[in-house]
Amino acid sequence: MATTSADRILSLDIIRGIAVMGIFSVNIVGMAMIEQAYFYPPAYGFDSLGDKMMWAANFIVVDGKFRSLFSILFGASMVLVIERAVAAGKAGWKVHYARMVVLLLFGLAHFYLLWWGDILANYAMVGMVAFIFWRLKPKWLLLLAALSLTAMYAPMVYFGGQQMAKMQLKAGPSATPEQRAFMAERMAELTPSAEALAEEKAGHASIPAHIESTLENQPYRPFMSVPGYGLETLGLMLLGMAGYKSGFLTGSWSRRRYAQIAAGLVGFSLAVYGYAAYRILAADFSPFTYFPWDQIYVFPMHPLSAIGYAALIMLVFKRGAVADRFAAVGRAAFTNYLGATVIGIILFYGFGFGLYGEVSRGEAWLFVPVVWAIMLLWSKPWLDRYRYGPFEWAWRSLARWNWEPMRKRSTAEIPATA
Repeated sequence: MATTSADRILSLDIIRGIAVMGIFSVNIVGMAMIEQAYFYPPAYGFDSLGDKMMWAANFIVVDGKFRSLFSILFGASMVLVIERAVAAGKAGWKVHYARMVVLLLFGLAHFYLLWWGDILANYAMVGMVAFIFWRLKPKWLLLLAALSLTAMYAPMVYFGGQQMAKMQLKAGPSATPEQRAFMAERMAELTPSAEALAEEKAGHASIPAHIESTLENQPYRPFMSVPGYGLETLGLMLLGMAGYKSGFLTGSWSRRRYAQIAAGLVGFSLAVYGYAAYRILAADFSPFTYFPWDQIYVFPMHPLSAIGYAALIMLVFKRGAVADRFAAVGRAAFTNYLGATVIGIILFYGFGFGLYGEVSRGEAWLFVPVVWAIMLLWSKPWLDRYRYGPFEWAWRSLARWNWEPMRKRSTAEIPATA
């Protein structure tokens, strides 16, 4: 993320660029409407066929997969930065922890000042733990990644499935009147009241309003993300470390191996998520179908889907003008991630266009291709002239406690050598 162009690994930049673009495809919903709709679409802004089509497309192709891919790339970049620091005679731990501390500050600012959906704080805190493992060989990193992901997903699938089964019994024909009343109350909570909607909208009237609402309702959320899904993040980062060290993420494997991995994992992912989407749509988003499939059964597929996508990207994007555009987005991924939030709050907060809660899910997504185009259009021309994206430069300068040079030196400025 914060190295000069001469030190780049093109494949890492391309994958990172595509991942950060994919993340915004899902994040836009969390910016445009009540948070509850992000986790349960019928809660708000979900009335038309277009809304369902957009949900299905994101669910099958994007949701969870590109965030996982971004997390994997974070782990790979972590090892790359540490290795180069050590090669330059620096203490790897000092360089790494300085970066993580600054990233945590950015993440907390992102959460408290702008939007609830920040992932940077989680990356920073989990990244402080992931450093312990960076010297390990790929096979041990893969083993630890599998253990970490299993420790995350196995209880989720088992206990989540048990909980859903119990709730379904309470809503079934054999349930007592008290149990049915309890479940009716729980079902009613899935659709926000007019008062809740008004409160949410008031919390998006301005940045001060967002800060006040956040401090009142979820002041510790960034820190609770570590016990909440830190094991998943750690497992994905370890996968990234293994992928980098083994050469998988640097394009060192044969095209045949990438093709086999892409065909197997992407094909399997599309089949599983396609079937899940079919079940959810056929049940008209019944909570007893939607929540098990959306938030329990398919979660363990996220890492496999991300690995398959990485292999597919290796096959499709090699070199050329298109690859360079996506790579530039990846080189400025930090800026593009935060910049997308800035665009989102300008569109939806009251001090901007005030569209929060005014558009449906499908209508909100129509802004996504526009933001993608902005990412692709600005990143390369900027990086042709400057060493880093604006936020990459700030991250690097603060982590090194030094005002880093921003503008690239032109050929005329480089002194001739004898």
